[in-house]
Amino acid sequence: MNEREKIIRRWFDMWLEQQDFGIDEIFTEDVLYTESWSPQYCNRKTVKHWFQEWNTRGKVVAWEIKQFFHKENQTIVEWYFKNEMDNGSIEEFDGISLIEWTDETKIKSLKEFGCNLNHYNPYEHSDTPQFRNEKANWF
Repeated sequence: MNEREKIIRRWFDMWLEQQDFGIDEIFTEDVLYTESWSPQYCNRKTVKHWFQEWNTRGKVVAWEIKQFFHKENQTIVEWYFKNEMDNGSIEEFDGISLIEWTDETKIKSLKEFGCNLNHYNPYEHSDTPQFRNEKANWF
């Protein structure tokens, strides 16, 4: 397994185990981290705070890696994610992360993109699209 993949797996494992296994070691001090639903964290200190605070309210129960793509100083990882919050809500979706690396193999930028799991064909019954009246459950 290549070094970048090990680092990404370590980050996902931190969420699954609810423990900081080295946020300082894998992110640059000025990292820019953008979640799939818009929150953005502009430095490592804020990423650490978010990680610690979020884990007081819920638990990531699955963050499964499907595949990696590497090109120059970037990696894309495709994944499935599920969490259970203390208030009873459950969120799950497919997604990808676009990661930009430094020469020292630290993450300097990470952008997440999500995709609702409830797929359907709006043209299944008609040439006119029939869209479901539902909100993406993870927004």
